[in-house]
Amino acid sequence: MGPAGEDPRERLCRELAEAATASASASSCAASPSHDLDHVRRVVGLARRIARAEGVDEGLAACAAWLHDIERAAEDRGGTDHALAGAATARRLLTGRPELTAQEVEAVADAIACHWFRSRRAPSTPLARCLFDADKLDAMGAVGVGRAYMMAGEQGQRLHTRVIEGAAPRHMADIEQGTYSPVEEWTVKLRHLEGAMTTAEGRRLASARAAFMESFFEQLELEVKCSR
Repeated sequence: MGPAGEDPRERLCRELAEAATASASASSCAASPSHDLDHVRRVVGLARRIARAEGVDEGLAACAAWLHDIERAAEDRGGTDHALAGAATARRLLTGRPELTAQEVEAVADAIACHWFRSRRAPSTPLARCLFDADKLDAMGAVGVGRAYMMAGEQGQRLHTRVIEGAAPRHMADIEQGTYSPVEEWTVKLRHLEGAMTTAEGRRLASARAAFMESFFEQLELEVKCSR
């Protein structure tokens, strides 16, 4: 049950996200732990915080955040673009519902379509930028380190590997997991997230998280080399 006074738009999207998670779990098709409902809840909180600071509709930002990974489990199974698939699913689930106008449905779907870092689809609206930054922030800081190693465990990656010179971000399906580690993920993706922020509030929140991650991976290098 949601909080009293919850925006009816957000309540609908939260219930849809929770129902989708329950259904996927019941059929053994749940998203990986690194992209579970706990991740979604954190992104909702961050999206609301950024929207509030940026003067964006906070309830609509929460709607987009609740549904942004609704097709993540499908991508984990078959490599589909979960952002585009999620946008289509959100549009299908929300169209015709009295809680949201047609324009709000399209705004939410557009934000979901643009939230994935590796898709290279730049968020072009204030709402999309709030979701994009919120999702990236949950891949940074202490939570980001934890999630990177959760994903490493899910994929059978190593604790540490040497980074291939000039390595570029790749889709998970294209990675040779036995030669990959969060160190490479940090090098090719995570350390670039601070510079990818699209809102002033996102950049402000990213600063401390980025510094923590840099310190962590520097310490990791020293310990792996038995230098500390």
